[in-house]
Amino acid sequence: MSDASAAPRFARREVTTETPLFRAGLILTVIAILALLLFAPLVVVFAEAFSDGFAGVVQALHEPDARAAIRLTLWVAAISVPLNAVFGVAAAWLITKFDFRGKAFLITLIDLPFSVSPVVAGLCLVLLFGANSAVGHWFVAAGFPIVFALPGIVAATLFVTFPFIARELIPVMIEQGRTEEEAALTLGAGGWRVFFTVTLPNIRWALLYGVLLCNARAMGEFGAVTVVSGRIRGETATMPIAIEMLYNEYLSTAAFTLAAVLAALALVTLAVKTALEWRFADQLAATLRH
Repeated sequence: MSDASAAPRFARREVTTETPLFRAGLILTVIAILALLLFAPLVVVFAEAFSDGFAGVVQALHEPDARAAIRLTLWVAAISVPLNAVFGVAAAWLITKFDFRGKAFLITLIDLPFSVSPVVAGLCLVLLFGANSAVGHWFVAAGFPIVFALPGIVAATLFVTFPFIARELIPVMIEQGRTEEEAALTLGAGGWRVFFTVTLPNIRWALLYGVLLCNARAMGEFGAVTVVSGRIRGETATMPIAIEMLYNEYLSTAAFTLAAVLAALALVTLAVKTALEWRFADQLAATLRH
């Protein structure tokens, strides 16, 4: 039998058998759900923020409590994200480059914040470092309180966000294997040189991606921070807490203005995250081809 006669038998078939009308309906349904759950709330937030005009937004942002909330949120993110980056890189390096007993247990511990309620995590920090505990009483007596102060907010944020970077790096480092590091060690490179010249360039996009996710969660964390902060206006109230306090006091313009600032920061993070996803996908494809 000739190739020409056999060709129709092996013609390419569609992977799915749904009709074009069904596919269009499915796409429209997904778009409608996204518009209802994601885009509509964003439109409402920005519309309410500018309900009194641009002057109302400027006035709301000039309030000392609003500026203090923005400043505190940025400080917490600036402290917790670098610390989580160091921990995430160290944990991913340990898990992917070494074989030891308890590795599965360590991975489970890294995933623990995903399964523990943030409110429960905040309550545990209060019980451990509150003024009524032995450790917390010692810190308070030394003039360095943990709970209802910046250290407690940072600790709660660290607990909630520390899996993000490690969980982004571990699959990438497993996929890349140990060949390049072992070759560099064979050629006489030291451990730090191997890390900075081989490992870090290979994981830089995944690391930046994890840092962005960690930063977004750090700025938007509410549950754990609410418990440990004490909700002191102008001192320990982060942006999510200040938004709730203002809304409960019927200061809608001020509340939605802070919400718009937080949403704008999230949108910027999302845009950078999308760009990194494209860049990281291209890099991963090139790595797999080689």
